[in-house]
Amino acid sequence: MIRARRVAAASLTAVLAVALSVAGATAAQAHSVGGSPGDLSPRTHFTMAADGSSGLTQGGEGIPNIDIVKKTIATYYGDPGTGLADMTSSPYISEMTKITSRVKAKLASYYKASARTGKTPAIVVDTDDTMLMTYDMEVGDMHFVFTPQEQDVWVKGKKFPATPGMVDLVDTARRIGFDVIGITGRSADQKPASIENVTDVGYHGFTAANYYTKWADGQQPSYITCATAKCTTVEFKALTRKHLENDLGYDIAVNIGDQWSDLQGGFADHDVKLPNPTYYLPSPDLPGVSEPRLAPHTQFQLKADGSSGLTQGGEGIPNIDVVKKTIATYYGDPGTGLASTDGSPYMSEMTALLNRRVPAIAAECRTLAAKGEKPAIVLDADDTTLWTYDMEVADMHFVFNPTTQNDDWVQPERFPATPGMVAATNTIRDAGCTMIGLTGRGADQKQATLGNLAKYYTGFTSENYYTKWAAGQQPSYITCATVKCTTIEYKSQTRAYIETPAGGGYTIVANVGDQFSDLIGTRADHTVKLPNPTYYLP
Repeated sequence: MIRARRVAAASLTAVLAVALSVAGATAAQAHSVGGSPGDLSPRTHFTMAADGSSGLTQGGEGIPNIDIVKKTIATYYGDPGTGLADMTSSPYISEMTKITSRVKAKLASYYKASARTGKTPAIVVDTDDTMLMTYDMEVGDMHFVFTPQEQDVWVKGKKFPATPGMVDLVDTARRIGFDVIGITGRSADQKPASIENVTDVGYHGFTAANYYTKWADGQQPSYITCATAKCTTVEFKALTRKHLENDLGYDIAVNIGDQWSDLQGGFADHDVKLPNPTYYLPSPDLPGVSEPRLAPHTQFQLKADGSSGLTQGGEGIPNIDVVKKTIATYYGDPGTGLASTDGSPYMSEMTALLNRRVPAIAAECRTLAAKGEKPAIVLDADDTTLWTYDMEVADMHFVFNPTTQNDDWVQPERFPATPGMVAATNTIRDAGCTMIGLTGRGADQKQATLGNLAKYYTGFTSENYYTKWAAGQQPSYITCATVKCTTIEYKSQTRAYIETPAGGGYTIVANVGDQFSDLIGTRADHTVKLPNPTYYLP
């Protein structure tokens, strides 16, 4: 949307009409980040390597936003937002049905080919998200933050349902004549409960003899030799398959798993990869073995509303653990949940972005101030002036908790300044622009926010710092389409108010924020989108 003309002399009624129109505008219609229509909407195409290295190269908008990834995964599993998968119908179930039907149709021919070897035809199956479905644990219980202690509760409690379509597949294989063997990364002390769980949900024939788990301390099998003291997943699983084939007389016709590391290392005639974007268990291949076909996708389509979960399939959805690793690389986080303050791709991108945008903003501030106008810059708080990475990741592990945010971070004024923003705002303020804050934080957080900002910034005042209102105190200049105002309604109409005489009669030279909802409906000559893949506020 082309920026509305300045409204210093306009009536408040006219301003509100414009604001309401702007608030309803789509991102594609909004005044853009770069100056061309359509820039105020998230990216939809991404390149992401499984090792997280794309965090070095892609930039903040090129990294799948973790909240959008979560929403996409939920859509894929038919999860309405409860953390519980739909066990009747979902894109995941539809994809699993296609995969298992395709494999079942080939089992007879696989059996004949395997029997011709003179060995016993066998199928190997993993457990988690191959025979048993863990979504409700991973999402509903753990919220994508895995803990072995809680997993043990689920395992020992035999709480997992069957993975859709897999009981029928395994039954079909047994009827044809295959021996079915389980190989899982679960521990030896979880073996009895695991066998009971798979049996309870309908699988037949699994016993301690044909269900392989990781061994207890000091009991590593003689047939497994690892390159280091701690065996990798591929070493454990591939060398167990080798043992089955070379020592026990099996021919493994099909190996089925949800992780690439379930399949790497050979010793199977055919591999079947089941979809699973909810976690990623990487493992290097065996020495001297190269299997590029057994590698995660690197190209993804992702819509901000999560609807890609209806269309992309499990391998086409960014794996959430890979996204986390990519984000960590981008922020220079070594795995502690704490961002690097010395240097990172994020800090480099911020430096380049601000160096590119600040001079033009400062120049306009000087020009308007010289004419006697009241130029201003509007800034969001979280991840615009104050940096939340350590809270979002080290403390919350990407699971937002408003109580923790308020009690442990906002009120104690713990946030550092966003990299580069102190120098940038100093330059803009010195050029004659007034600093105006506009945040989604609550009215009860206003004083603490100003106190936190005062540690680093000069120019924010209580009069020019806007927060969401307390109950029953909605400003008269805010009119919302529903009872609860959207972020865009609140922020765009507040910016419209700021340009009225009642709001100070400012001319908004620049609007700066890390969320597209900070910027849509903008009333500014310069709109600056800062990078932030750690959460998404539509």
